[in-house]
Amino acid sequence: MISVAEALEKVLSLLGPLPCETVPLGDAAGRVLARPVVASRDQPPFASSAMDGYALAGDAARPGARFRVIGEAAAGHGFSGKAGPGETVRRFTGAPRPAGTDRVIIQEDVCRNGDEIVLNADLDQATYVRRAGADFATGDRIEAPLRLLPSHLALAASMNAPLLEVTRRPVVALIATGDELVMPGESPRPDQIIASNSFGLKAMLETEGAEARMLPIARDNAASLRAAFALAEDADLIITIGGASVGDHDLVATTAAELGMEAAFYKVAMRPGKPLMAGQLQGIPMVGLPGNPVSAMVCAQVLLVPAVRAMLGLGSGPLSRRRAPLAADLGGNGPREHYMRARRDPETGALQVFERQDSALLSVLAQADALVVRAPGAGPAKAGETVDYLPFGPAAS
Repeated sequence: MISVAEALEKVLSLLGPLPCETVPLGDAAGRVLARPVVASRDQPPFASSAMDGYALAGDAARPGARFRVIGEAAAGHGFSGKAGPGETVRRFTGAPRPAGTDRVIIQEDVCRNGDEIVLNADLDQATYVRRAGADFATGDRIEAPLRLLPSHLALAASMNAPLLEVTRRPVVALIATGDELVMPGESPRPDQIIASNSFGLKAMLETEGAEARMLPIARDNAASLRAAFALAEDADLIITIGGASVGDHDLVATTAAELGMEAAFYKVAMRPGKPLMAGQLQGIPMVGLPGNPVSAMVCAQVLLVPAVRAMLGLGSGPLSRRRAPLAADLGGNGPREHYMRARRDPETGALQVFERQDSALLSVLAQADALVVRAPGAGPAKAGETVDYLPFGPAAS
């Protein structure tokens, strides 16, 4: 068996960043920016008003001063004239600065009578003028790589970038294996179970930016597995679920080897998830996950999420761990790195490790928002002791 760190290193060595493609700005949410966005204009492109009020020469702004209103400027409609001494322009938020003015007196500080205004005694001293380029200047950039959030898209739009270059979504083929599996909604025999792993993995991988394709369930025979592998020929990554152990009906490794798979490793010193393998199948990276649902999901979080991020150009390395105190005592660990399902207290942040850690218990996994990481051979830990953990589920997004 190899360590988790070695397994991740080998998985990442099988793949690399994918090419980029151009997409409309409106379709870029959640995509990974592959090339910088460069502003083609200043923002704002002119000195503009930050409040509704009256534009005038700032050195003439004194309590009781009178000004004649000679026009108005609104957003999208500038004032073409020039304000001279004793003159002002009614100016609305976002309007360009009229010539001859450098200050806005907010309307609350003015008393207006017809075409004349009088400044109040307690004037606000702010100028309420946004200078040209105060937000960004021509040539400023949104650097890549970057996962595009709504705020990034708003900024790119303001930079006048209608199209963005993003990394192509990795296509991940998901192949569940086993005669015992039926799809949700079907009628299982007494000796069958509902296939669940593919749905959890699909959601996890697509949250990270992949395009996950669920292929038909491969049955426990070589012909069915070969047919499933053939359907994955256009994928960037093949994920098999189950059948990676050494039982008489675990045929994934054997069939993949017959198809020419170059194995990178088999078995990892992690819990859950020992029967894990990876390699290259006809030039396509392949990872074989265990069949137990918790094992599959935990292994995917630790190994496949970094793999997808690497293909998207977001760096190549393990997920960042965090630290928090334990809510209760924890016993010593065995020889494998253990990823223990836990939940953080919403008030204290302390980690409550679930008592039941069986790798078949999806009901426990669904309650977890953290994986407490226990090093091989780690001794007992007391309540309050700080430990490493990985965010999981909603906490990981």
